[in-house]
Amino acid sequence: MVTTATPQETFITTVDRLSRLSVDRHADAYADIEWDSPEMALHPGDPRLEPWRADPIVHTEWYRSRSPEERSRYGLHRTASVMRTGWEFENILQRGLLRYAFDLPNGAPEFRYLHHEIIEESQHTMMFQEFVNRTGLGAVGMPRPIKAASHLVVPLARWAPALFFFFVLAGEDPVDHLQRLHLQEGSAHPLVERIMRIHIAEEARHLSFARHYLKRRVPELGPVRRTGLAVAAPVLFGLMGRLMVYPASSVLRAERVPRSQVRRALRSEEARAQLRDALAKPRRLCGELGLIGPVTRRLWDVMGIGDGPAPVGGAAASNP
Repeated sequence: MVTTATPQETFITTVDRLSRLSVDRHADAYADIEWDSPEMALHPGDPRLEPWRADPIVHTEWYRSRSPEERSRYGLHRTASVMRTGWEFENILQRGLLRYAFDLPNGAPEFRYLHHEIIEESQHTMMFQEFVNRTGLGAVGMPRPIKAASHLVVPLARWAPALFFFFVLAGEDPVDHLQRLHLQEGSAHPLVERIMRIHIAEEARHLSFARHYLKRRVPELGPVRRTGLAVAAPVLFGLMGRLMVYPASSVLRAERVPRSQVRRALRSEEARAQLRDALAKPRRLCGELGLIGPVTRRLWDVMGIGDGPAPVGGAAASNP
């Protein structure tokens, strides 16, 4: 007779495996990156600092008319902005995970893993900020309203943990998607490549935990909370996806990219497809959890992250 593991048993097995991997395969921001090696130096005009081809600005007339030095500066500024935004997001994530862990009972299987993840996120924070410091650029990270709203996210870890872990996926999945694309191009600067490889390897565990948590937790929720999640998910993914996928307004202003070209670039089918692709995994997860129905599917489309093309001039065209 074949016995099938319960969701709780599967969760415990997964968490135990992730904890062991965190012990066996972890990185230190300063021991595992040779920051002062000559090959890691950031030199103005280095073509390896140009942005990844998935950046919609790369396809504008403004970018094509720039000199190699200007292209590299834009790419470096864009990368610094992504890393600053990345560690600010991970700061919110760490605070939420600590809040969630605070209420766990003795013997909770996830307690140990959550602290492994918090430690890894701290290493990522140091790694990202060290890179930003070495660029000499004033990367500002998240827009001020989102930074202010971050104080509302942390309590979700206690009062609405399923929504909090959707927030985790909304920030981490798009970045993971873009970093993998950039590495596939094979043209990244050695320092950028090293940081990305460390981040991708460890974020794979973080994403795995969030998904397994949601697969265990969401089916246990009542109809009211499930409906709330079904409505909140596409809005959350649409807003956070833009923050992570599209260039920050602060970078575009600093580099003096014409607004008309920015609007045209972000309204292009290529840019909208990039956003949809970056959120394909969390969208698929929501489908598996039964959170996408006839009504909410329309909301995914309105936010520009559904299975089909986003409406022209709609949410997908907005500049973060």
